[in-house]
Amino acid sequence: MEKLVKIAVLQDEVQAGLLDSLLRERGIPHLVRSYHDSALDGLFQGARGWGHVEAPERCREEILAILAGG
Repeated sequence: MEKLVKIAVLQDEVQAGLLDSLLRERGIPHLVRSYHDSALDGLFQGARGWGHVEAPERCREEILAILAGG
C-alpha cells in the first residue's frame, strides 16, 4: 500500500462523511481520521477541526478540488 499523507483538515462529521463517500465512489484510497478523544470528550476538535483525511500524495490535487466543490 502507498504511504498516506495528511491532505486536509475536515471541519465536521458531515463534511467527513460526504468526502468519504465521494472518494469511495471514485476509488481513491484514503483514510478519514477523527480528532475525537473520549477521555477528553472531543476537546481538541474545537481547536483543531473535526479531523483530517489522509491519502497518497498523488491524490492531493483531486481531493482538494473535491473539497473546494469542484
